[in-house]
Amino acid sequence: MSIKNLIASFRKHTLLKILSLNSIVIGIRLIVSVFIQNLLAETIGASGLAKVGQIRNLLGILTSTSSLGVFNGVVKYTSELKEDETFLKKMFSTTFIFISVGVCLTTILLLLFSNEIAVYLFGDSDFVFIIKLLSIIVPAIAINRVFSGVLNGLSAYKKYAKIEIVSYLLSSVLLVSFLLKFNLEGVLIAIAITPVLQLLVIVFVFGKTLRKHIKINSLKLNSPYTRALLIFMIMSLVSTVLVNFIEIDLRTQISNRISEDEAGNWTAMLFLSKNYMVFSSGLFTLYVIPKFARIHNRGEFKKEVLHIYKTIMPLFGIGMILVYLFRNIIVDIIYPDFKYMEPLFKWQLLGDFVKLASLVVAHQFLAKKMLISFVVTEIISLALFYGLSMFFVNEYGTEGITMAHFYRYIIYFFMVLIIILYSFKNKKS
Repeated sequence: MSIKNLIASFRKHTLLKILSLNSIVIGIRLIVSVFIQNLLAETIGASGLAKVGQIRNLLGILTSTSSLGVFNGVVKYTSELKEDETFLKKMFSTTFIFISVGVCLTTILLLLFSNEIAVYLFGDSDFVFIIKLLSIIVPAIAINRVFSGVLNGLSAYKKYAKIEIVSYLLSSVLLVSFLLKFNLEGVLIAIAITPVLQLLVIVFVFGKTLRKHIKINSLKLNSPYTRALLIFMIMSLVSTVLVNFIEIDLRTQISNRISEDEAGNWTAMLFLSKNYMVFSSGLFTLYVIPKFARIHNRGEFKKEVLHIYKTIMPLFGIGMILVYLFRNIIVDIIYPDFKYMEPLFKWQLLGDFVKLASLVVAHQFLAKKMLISFVVTEIISLALFYGLSMFFVNEYGTEGITMAHFYRYIIYFFMVLIIILYSFKNKKS
Protein backbone atom coordinates (compact mmCIF):
# COMPACT_ATOMS: atom_id res chain seq x y z
CA MET A 1 0.00 0.00 0.00
CA SER A 2 1.37 3.43 -0.94
CA ILE A 3 1.97 6.18 1.63
CA LYS A 4 -0.86 8.17 0.03
CA ASN A 5 -3.29 5.26 0.56
CA LEU A 6 -2.08 4.78 4.13
CA ILE A 7 -2.75 8.45 4.92
CA ALA A 8 -6.20 8.23 3.28
CA SER A 9 -6.99 5.08 5.28
CA PHE A 10 -5.87 6.76 8.51
CA ARG A 11 -8.11 9.78 7.84
CA LYS A 12 -11.12 7.47 7.56
CA HIS A 13 -10.20 5.53 10.71
CA THR A 14 -11.94 7.48 13.48
CA LEU A 15 -10.69 5.22 16.28
CA LEU A 16 -7.05 5.56 15.18
CA LYS A 17 -7.40 9.35 14.93
CA ILE A 18 -8.80 9.51 18.47
CA LEU A 19 -6.04 7.19 19.73
CA SER A 20 -3.30 9.21 18.05
CA LEU A 21 -4.56 12.48 19.54
CA ASN A 22 -5.00 10.80 22.90
CA SER A 23 -1.42 9.53 22.65
CA ILE A 24 -0.17 13.10 22.25
CA VAL A 25 -2.24 14.20 25.25
CA ILE A 26 -1.00 11.25 27.31
CA GLY A 27 2.61 11.84 26.27
CA ILE A 28 2.46 15.45 27.47
CA ARG A 29 0.62 14.42 30.66
CA LEU A 30 3.18 11.73 31.43
CA ILE A 31 6.15 14.06 30.97
CA VAL A 32 4.61 16.71 33.20
CA SER A 33 3.33 14.09 35.65
CA VAL A 34 6.81 12.59 36.12
CA PHE A 35 8.10 15.99 37.21
CA ILE A 36 5.11 16.74 39.48
CA GLN A 37 4.95 13.31 41.12
CA ASN A 38 8.68 13.42 41.81
CA LEU A 39 8.35 16.89 43.34
CA LEU A 40 5.40 15.75 45.47
CA ALA A 41 7.25 12.63 46.63
CA GLU A 42 10.33 14.65 47.60
CA THR A 43 8.39 17.49 49.26
CA ILE A 44 5.40 15.95 51.05
CA GLY A 45 6.46 12.28 51.24
CA ALA A 46 4.33 9.13 51.21
CA SER A 47 1.98 10.27 53.99
CA GLY A 48 1.33 13.56 52.18
CA LEU A 49 0.69 11.68 48.93
CA ALA A 50 -1.92 9.57 50.74
CA LYS A 51 -3.76 12.80 51.69
CA VAL A 52 -3.58 13.96 48.06
CA GLY A 53 -5.20 10.65 47.09
CA GLN A 54 -8.02 11.26 49.56
CA ILE A 55 -8.85 14.73 48.17
CA ARG A 56 -8.74 13.43 44.58
CA ASN A 57 -11.20 10.68 45.48
CA LEU A 58 -13.47 13.21 47.19
CA LEU A 59 -13.40 15.30 44.00
CA GLY A 60 -14.41 12.20 42.05
CA ILE A 61 -17.42 11.76 44.32
CA LEU A 62 -18.38 15.45 44.05
CA THR A 63 -18.13 15.31 40.25
CA SER A 64 -20.87 12.69 40.25
CA THR A 65 -23.11 14.04 43.04
CA SER A 66 -23.00 17.69 41.96
CA SER A 67 -24.11 16.81 38.40
CA LEU A 68 -26.39 13.97 39.61
CA GLY A 69 -24.51 11.65 37.26
CA VAL A 70 -25.90 13.08 34.00
CA PHE A 71 -22.55 12.97 32.14
CA ASN A 72 -23.08 9.74 30.16
CA GLY A 73 -26.68 10.73 29.44
CA VAL A 74 -25.50 14.05 27.99
CA VAL A 75 -22.89 12.18 25.88
CA LYS A 76 -25.49 9.73 24.56
CA TYR A 77 -28.23 12.24 23.73
CA THR A 78 -25.92 14.89 22.33
CA SER A 79 -24.52 12.21 20.02
CA GLU A 80 -27.97 11.04 18.93
CA LEU A 81 -29.81 14.39 18.80
CA LYS A 82 -27.11 16.84 17.71
CA GLU A 83 -29.03 17.68 14.52
CA ASP A 84 -32.35 18.12 16.32
CA GLU A 85 -32.45 21.50 18.06
CA THR A 86 -35.92 20.99 19.59
CA PHE A 87 -35.04 17.75 21.34
CA LEU A 88 -31.66 19.11 22.46
CA LYS A 89 -33.43 22.05 24.13
CA LYS A 90 -35.68 19.70 26.06
CA MET A 91 -32.78 17.49 27.07
CA PHE A 92 -30.62 20.38 28.32
CA SER A 93 -33.57 21.99 30.09
CA THR A 94 -33.98 18.76 32.09
CA THR A 95 -30.22 18.43 32.55
CA PHE A 96 -29.83 21.85 34.17
CA ILE A 97 -32.66 21.13 36.61
CA PHE A 98 -30.81 17.95 37.58
CA ILE A 99 -27.51 19.72 38.20
CA SER A 100 -29.26 22.53 40.12
CA VAL A 101 -30.61 19.93 42.55
CA GLY A 102 -27.23 18.16 42.68
CA VAL A 103 -25.32 21.38 43.36
CA CYS A 104 -27.67 22.46 46.16
CA LEU A 105 -27.64 19.08 47.92
CA THR A 106 -23.87 18.61 47.59
CA THR A 107 -23.07 22.14 48.82
CA ILE A 108 -25.35 21.81 51.85
CA LEU A 109 -23.88 18.44 52.83
CA LEU A 110 -20.30 19.71 52.50
CA LEU A 111 -21.04 22.73 54.69
CA LEU A 112 -23.02 20.82 57.33
CA PHE A 113 -20.55 17.93 57.67
CA SER A 114 -17.27 19.64 56.73
CA ASN A 115 -15.62 18.78 60.06
CA GLU A 116 -16.70 15.12 59.99
CA ILE A 117 -15.58 14.74 56.35
CA ALA A 118 -12.18 16.26 57.11
CA VAL A 119 -11.65 13.90 60.07
CA TYR A 120 -12.70 10.87 58.02
CA LEU A 121 -10.41 11.76 55.11
CA PHE A 122 -7.35 13.09 56.91
CA GLY A 123 -7.61 11.80 60.48
CA ASP A 124 -8.13 15.24 62.02
CA SER A 125 -9.89 18.56 61.35
CA ASP A 126 -6.77 20.51 60.29
CA PHE A 127 -7.90 20.49 56.65
CA VAL A 128 -11.54 21.40 57.20
CA PHE A 129 -10.97 24.60 55.19
CA ILE A 130 -10.43 22.43 52.07
CA ILE A 131 -13.90 20.92 52.45
CA LYS A 132 -15.44 24.39 52.83
CA LEU A 133 -13.52 25.61 49.77
CA LEU A 134 -14.89 22.69 47.74
CA SER A 135 -18.44 23.62 48.75
CA ILE A 136 -17.94 26.97 46.96
CA ILE A 137 -16.52 25.29 43.86
CA VAL A 138 -19.32 22.70 43.50
CA PRO A 139 -21.27 24.69 40.80
CA ALA A 140 -18.15 24.88 38.61
CA ILE A 141 -17.63 21.11 39.01
CA ALA A 142 -21.21 20.38 37.86
CA ILE A 143 -21.21 22.78 34.88
CA ASN A 144 -17.79 21.54 33.82
CA ARG A 145 -19.16 17.99 33.78
CA VAL A 146 -22.12 18.91 31.55
CA PHE A 147 -19.96 20.86 29.10
CA SER A 148 -17.52 17.92 28.93
CA GLY A 149 -20.48 15.66 28.10
CA VAL A 150 -21.45 17.88 25.17
CA LEU A 151 -17.87 17.89 23.93
CA ASN A 152 -17.70 14.09 24.06
CA GLY A 153 -21.18 13.61 22.55
CA LEU A 154 -20.17 15.66 19.51
CA SER A 155 -17.00 13.49 19.22
CA ALA A 156 -15.00 16.72 18.95
CA TYR A 157 -11.78 14.86 19.65
CA LYS A 158 -9.45 17.60 18.34
CA LYS A 159 -10.94 20.21 20.67
CA TYR A 160 -11.05 17.58 23.42
CA ALA A 161 -7.29 17.03 23.03
CA LYS A 162 -6.61 20.77 23.07
CA ILE A 163 -8.72 21.30 26.19
CA GLU A 164 -7.08 18.34 27.96
CA ILE A 165 -3.56 19.61 27.26
CA VAL A 166 -4.21 23.26 28.13
CA SER A 167 -6.18 22.54 31.31
CA TYR A 168 -3.65 19.93 32.49
CA LEU A 169 -0.71 22.28 31.95
CA LEU A 170 -2.45 25.17 33.72
CA SER A 171 -3.49 23.01 36.67
CA SER A 172 0.07 21.63 36.89
CA VAL A 173 1.56 25.13 37.04
CA LEU A 174 -0.97 26.04 39.73
CA LEU A 175 -0.18 22.91 41.76
CA VAL A 176 3.60 23.41 41.61
CA SER A 177 3.30 27.10 42.52
CA PHE A 178 1.09 26.36 45.53
CA LEU A 179 3.28 23.42 46.58
CA LEU A 180 6.43 25.56 46.65
CA LYS A 181 4.67 28.36 48.52
CA PHE A 182 2.33 26.53 50.93
CA ASN A 183 3.57 22.90 50.97
CA LEU A 184 0.86 20.21 51.48
CA GLU A 185 -1.92 22.73 52.16
CA GLY A 186 -1.10 24.43 48.87
CA VAL A 187 -1.31 21.15 46.96
CA LEU A 188 -4.76 20.40 48.38
CA ILE A 189 -5.99 23.93 47.58
CA ALA A 190 -4.67 23.68 44.00
CA ILE A 191 -6.42 20.33 43.46
CA ALA A 192 -9.66 21.75 44.89
CA ILE A 193 -9.76 24.74 42.51
CA THR A 194 -8.62 22.83 39.40
CA PRO A 195 -12.25 22.30 38.19
CA VAL A 196 -12.63 26.09 37.92
CA LEU A 197 -9.58 26.23 35.63
CA GLN A 198 -10.90 23.36 33.53
CA LEU A 199 -14.27 25.10 33.13
CA LEU A 200 -12.63 28.34 32.00
CA VAL A 201 -10.56 26.46 29.40
CA ILE A 202 -13.64 24.62 28.04
CA VAL A 203 -15.59 27.88 27.73
CA PHE A 204 -12.64 29.61 26.03
CA VAL A 205 -11.88 26.82 23.51
CA PHE A 206 -15.38 25.40 23.03
CA GLY A 207 -17.65 28.35 23.89
CA LYS A 208 -18.97 29.01 20.39
CA THR A 209 -19.99 25.36 19.87
CA LEU A 210 -21.58 25.23 23.33
CA ARG A 211 -23.72 28.28 22.54
CA LYS A 212 -24.80 26.62 19.30
CA HIS A 213 -25.99 23.39 20.93
CA ILE A 214 -27.06 24.47 24.43
CA LYS A 215 -30.13 26.64 23.91
CA ILE A 216 -32.62 26.80 26.76
CA ASN A 217 -35.80 28.89 26.68
CA SER A 218 -36.94 27.79 30.12
CA LEU A 219 -36.00 25.22 32.74
CA LYS A 220 -38.58 22.42 32.67
CA LEU A 221 -38.57 18.69 33.37
CA ASN A 222 -39.38 16.77 30.19
CA SER A 223 -40.60 13.33 31.20
CA PRO A 224 -38.77 11.14 28.59
CA TYR A 225 -35.43 12.76 29.45
CA THR A 226 -36.18 12.87 33.18
CA ARG A 227 -36.56 9.10 33.27
CA ALA A 228 -33.55 8.54 31.01
CA LEU A 229 -31.28 10.86 33.01
CA LEU A 230 -32.47 9.24 36.25
CA ILE A 231 -31.17 5.95 34.88
CA PHE A 232 -27.78 7.49 34.13
CA MET A 233 -27.81 9.15 37.55
CA ILE A 234 -28.22 5.82 39.32
CA MET A 235 -25.48 4.29 37.17
CA SER A 236 -23.06 7.10 37.93
CA LEU A 237 -23.79 7.21 41.66
CA VAL A 238 -23.34 3.44 41.94
CA SER A 239 -20.04 3.39 40.04
CA THR A 240 -18.25 6.71 40.59
CA VAL A 241 -19.32 7.39 44.17
CA LEU A 242 -18.80 3.82 45.40
CA VAL A 243 -15.44 3.42 43.60
CA ASN A 244 -14.04 6.59 45.15
CA PHE A 245 -15.53 5.80 48.56
CA ILE A 246 -13.94 2.32 48.53
CA GLU A 247 -10.55 3.77 47.55
CA ILE A 248 -10.82 6.27 50.42
CA ASP A 249 -11.75 3.50 52.87
CA LEU A 250 -8.99 1.14 51.67
CA ARG A 251 -6.42 3.91 52.01
CA THR A 252 -7.66 4.53 55.56
CA GLN A 253 -7.49 0.78 56.30
CA ILE A 254 -3.88 0.58 55.06
CA SER A 255 -2.95 3.61 57.17
CA ASN A 256 -4.51 2.04 60.27
CA ARG A 257 -3.43 -1.56 59.75
CA ILE A 258 0.05 -1.08 58.27
CA SER A 259 1.26 2.53 57.99
CA GLU A 260 0.48 5.86 56.31
CA ASP A 261 3.61 5.44 54.20
CA GLU A 262 2.24 2.16 52.80
CA ALA A 263 -1.00 4.00 52.00
CA GLY A 264 1.20 6.49 50.13
CA ASN A 265 2.85 3.65 48.16
CA TRP A 266 -0.53 2.35 47.01
CA THR A 267 -1.66 5.90 46.17
CA ALA A 268 1.50 6.41 44.08
CA MET A 269 0.73 3.16 42.20
CA LEU A 270 -2.84 4.37 41.58
CA PHE A 271 -1.54 7.71 40.26
CA LEU A 272 0.70 5.90 37.76
CA SER A 273 -2.16 3.60 36.76
CA LYS A 274 -4.59 6.49 36.25
CA ASN A 275 -2.02 8.34 34.14
CA TYR A 276 -1.62 5.55 31.60
CA MET A 277 -5.32 4.59 31.80
CA VAL A 278 -6.43 8.17 31.08
CA PHE A 279 -6.39 7.62 27.32
CA SER A 280 -9.23 5.12 27.69
CA SER A 281 -11.62 7.70 29.16
CA GLY A 282 -11.50 9.74 25.97
CA LEU A 283 -11.82 6.58 23.89
CA PHE A 284 -14.99 5.50 25.72
CA THR A 285 -16.82 8.82 25.71
CA LEU A 286 -15.68 10.10 22.31
CA TYR A 287 -16.00 6.82 20.41
CA VAL A 288 -17.39 3.77 22.24
CA ILE A 289 -20.63 5.15 23.76
CA PRO A 290 -21.70 7.08 20.59
CA LYS A 291 -20.83 4.03 18.44
CA PHE A 292 -22.58 1.44 20.63
CA ALA A 293 -25.65 3.72 20.88
CA ARG A 294 -26.16 3.24 17.13
CA ILE A 295 -25.64 -0.56 17.09
CA HIS A 296 -28.75 -2.73 17.44
CA ASN A 297 -27.74 -6.33 16.70
CA ARG A 298 -25.30 -8.89 18.07
CA GLY A 299 -23.27 -9.26 14.86
CA GLU A 300 -22.51 -5.56 14.56
CA PHE A 301 -21.68 -5.37 18.26
CA LYS A 302 -19.21 -8.29 18.12
CA LYS A 303 -17.62 -6.83 14.98
CA GLU A 304 -17.17 -3.42 16.63
CA VAL A 305 -15.78 -4.89 19.87
CA LEU A 306 -13.25 -6.99 17.93
CA HIS A 307 -12.32 -3.91 15.89
CA ILE A 308 -11.68 -1.93 19.10
CA TYR A 309 -9.72 -4.82 20.65
CA LYS A 310 -7.53 -5.31 17.56
CA THR A 311 -6.82 -1.57 17.45
CA ILE A 312 -6.06 -0.78 21.10
CA MET A 313 -5.23 -3.96 23.05
CA PRO A 314 -1.88 -4.73 21.35
CA LEU A 315 -0.75 -1.11 21.85
CA PHE A 316 -1.90 -1.14 25.44
CA GLY A 317 -0.27 -4.52 26.09
CA ILE A 318 3.11 -3.41 24.70
CA GLY A 319 2.95 -0.24 26.81
CA MET A 320 2.23 -2.25 29.96
CA ILE A 321 5.08 -4.70 29.30
CA LEU A 322 7.46 -1.74 28.95
CA VAL A 323 6.16 -0.21 32.20
CA TYR A 324 6.74 -3.53 33.99
CA LEU A 325 10.24 -4.05 32.56
CA PHE A 326 11.32 -0.55 33.53
CA ARG A 327 9.44 -0.42 36.84
CA ASN A 328 12.62 -0.03 38.91
CA ILE A 329 13.76 2.91 36.80
CA ILE A 330 10.26 4.46 36.97
CA VAL A 331 10.25 4.22 40.77
CA ASP A 332 13.84 5.60 41.00
CA ILE A 333 12.97 8.58 38.79
CA ILE A 334 9.48 9.46 40.06
CA TYR A 335 9.32 8.05 43.60
CA PRO A 336 12.94 7.57 44.73
CA ASP A 337 12.04 6.77 48.35
CA PHE A 338 9.07 4.49 47.55
CA LYS A 339 10.98 1.19 47.18
CA TYR A 340 8.04 -0.91 48.41
CA MET A 341 6.04 0.11 45.33
CA GLU A 342 7.79 -2.38 43.04
CA PRO A 343 5.82 -5.53 44.04
CA LEU A 344 2.57 -3.68 43.24
CA PHE A 345 3.33 -3.30 39.52
CA LYS A 346 2.69 -6.88 38.38
CA TRP A 347 -0.83 -7.20 39.74
CA GLN A 348 -1.85 -3.59 38.98
CA LEU A 349 -0.77 -3.87 35.33
CA LEU A 350 -2.45 -7.26 34.85
CA GLY A 351 -5.62 -5.90 36.44
CA ASP A 352 -5.58 -2.76 34.29
CA PHE A 353 -5.20 -4.79 31.09
CA VAL A 354 -8.24 -6.93 31.92
CA LYS A 355 -10.06 -3.80 33.14
CA LEU A 356 -9.68 -2.11 29.74
CA ALA A 357 -10.99 -5.19 27.93
CA SER A 358 -13.93 -5.36 30.37
CA LEU A 359 -14.85 -1.69 30.18
CA VAL A 360 -15.02 -1.72 26.37
CA VAL A 361 -17.78 -4.34 26.55
CA ALA A 362 -19.42 -2.90 29.70
CA HIS A 363 -20.01 0.45 27.99
CA GLN A 364 -22.88 -1.28 26.19
CA PHE A 365 -24.77 -0.93 29.50
CA LEU A 366 -24.36 2.86 29.33
CA ALA A 367 -25.04 3.12 25.59
CA LYS A 368 -28.28 1.12 25.91
CA LYS A 369 -29.33 2.29 29.42
CA MET A 370 -29.25 -1.29 30.77
CA LEU A 371 -29.76 -0.07 34.32
CA ILE A 372 -30.32 -3.33 36.22
CA SER A 373 -27.46 -5.13 34.46
CA PHE A 374 -25.11 -2.21 35.08
CA VAL A 375 -26.01 -1.76 38.76
CA VAL A 376 -25.90 -5.49 39.58
CA THR A 377 -22.54 -6.12 37.84
CA GLU A 378 -21.02 -2.95 39.28
CA ILE A 379 -22.08 -3.74 42.85
CA ILE A 380 -20.82 -7.34 42.56
CA SER A 381 -17.53 -6.06 41.10
CA LEU A 382 -17.02 -3.47 43.85
CA ALA A 383 -18.02 -5.95 46.57
CA LEU A 384 -15.48 -8.42 45.17
CA PHE A 385 -12.76 -5.76 45.14
CA TYR A 386 -13.44 -4.64 48.70
CA GLY A 387 -13.92 -8.16 50.09
CA LEU A 388 -10.85 -9.61 48.36
CA SER A 389 -8.78 -6.57 49.39
CA MET A 390 -9.72 -7.01 53.04
CA PHE A 391 -8.87 -10.72 52.82
CA PHE A 392 -5.58 -10.41 50.91
CA VAL A 393 -4.25 -7.41 52.84
CA ASN A 394 -3.99 -9.61 55.95
CA GLU A 395 -1.88 -12.15 54.04
CA TYR A 396 0.11 -10.02 51.57
CA GLY A 397 -0.06 -6.46 52.90
CA THR A 398 -0.58 -3.66 50.39
CA GLU A 399 0.20 -6.01 47.49
CA GLY A 400 -3.01 -7.84 48.38
CA ILE A 401 -5.10 -4.88 47.19
CA THR A 402 -3.51 -4.98 43.72
CA MET A 403 -4.09 -8.76 43.64
CA ALA A 404 -7.76 -8.14 44.46
CA HIS A 405 -7.85 -5.59 41.60
CA PHE A 406 -6.75 -8.27 39.11
CA TYR A 407 -9.01 -11.10 40.31
CA ARG A 408 -12.00 -8.78 40.49
CA TYR A 409 -11.72 -7.77 36.81
CA ILE A 410 -11.25 -11.38 35.61
CA ILE A 411 -14.62 -12.26 37.16
CA TYR A 412 -16.21 -8.97 36.03
CA PHE A 413 -15.13 -9.46 32.38
CA PHE A 414 -16.84 -12.85 31.99
CA MET A 415 -19.89 -11.73 33.94
CA VAL A 416 -20.44 -8.67 31.69
CA LEU A 417 -19.75 -10.60 28.48
CA ILE A 418 -22.29 -13.32 29.33
CA ILE A 419 -25.00 -10.77 30.25
CA ILE A 420 -24.56 -8.69 27.08
CA LEU A 421 -24.48 -11.66 24.71
CA TYR A 422 -27.57 -13.05 26.43
CA SER A 423 -29.35 -9.68 26.10
CA PHE A 424 -28.84 -9.74 22.32
CA LYS A 425 -30.06 -13.34 22.14
CA ASN A 426 -33.11 -12.48 24.25
CA LYS A 427 -33.85 -9.39 22.12
CA LYS A 428 -33.69 -11.46 18.93
CA SER A 429 -36.05 -14.12 20.29
